[in-house]
Amino acid sequence: MPQFDANLSLLYPELAFPDRFAAAAGDGFKAVEFLFPYAWEARDIAARLEAHGLQQVLFNAPPGDWDAGDRGLACLPGREAEFRLGIHQALDYAQTLACPRLHVMAGLIPDGSSFESLRPVYVGNLSWAAQQAAARGIELLIEPINTRDMPRYFLNRQQQAHAVVAEVAAPNLMVQMDLYHCQIVEGDLATKLRQYLSGGRVGHIQIASVPERHEPDNGELNYPYLFSLLDELGYKGWVGCEYRPARGMEPGGTSAGLSWLKPWL
Repeated sequence: MPQFDANLSLLYPELAFPDRFAAAAGDGFKAVEFLFPYAWEARDIAARLEAHGLQQVLFNAPPGDWDAGDRGLACLPGREAEFRLGIHQALDYAQTLACPRLHVMAGLIPDGSSFESLRPVYVGNLSWAAQQAAARGIELLIEPINTRDMPRYFLNRQQQAHAVVAEVAAPNLMVQMDLYHCQIVEGDLATKLRQYLSGGRVGHIQIASVPERHEPDNGELNYPYLFSLLDELGYKGWVGCEYRPARGMEPGGTSAGLSWLKPWL
């Protein structure tokens, strides 16, 4: 049976972020993930995790200046020093939160550049970051993101990500396989799960409906079939519920939309 965690950056939007931990625990979640914790003290987040019996399973390394349009730094030449500072900060948070894995966002391809021209910088940054993370027993993840939601993002396809992982050849560098992004760009999800899970380099899976990015019991994907396939394939990792509740900011909207999850908890 898949293990589901709550993405607290998207779920429970009607609540302040610190209050989302209690809400997730109340709905039966045993683990959480979120995008960026850096606006809060790591020790305060750790206290909420402990108070509600939750495990932190994933968060993102600093992406650069998000408000200015940055979506990661790993592929960007000239920003290596900023990237390294961000990795050190993320690793410090991960240790305090007892979080075993970090997602490292690649960044957007600048005008006049290409995937291949930026690849050496990306591979070099990931190689360095993987060494730093390995020294602390932490796994790094890279994620293909669809070009509709994030135009010009460096990684878009599973094959790209797995080729980079093979090139870096660090045991603690894995792929974060978001089935929402994968369906939009590539489709054929069952075949891709069979292909890439067999390689042992998928470290985390995320879900949402397509195309709306709501609860996974709506839209074009047959998630009960895919969940059963994960069991068949022996996937033991977490499945992150990274979707926007259809009832949005309505009080209790996230909880009301969790009827799909009850048979799987």
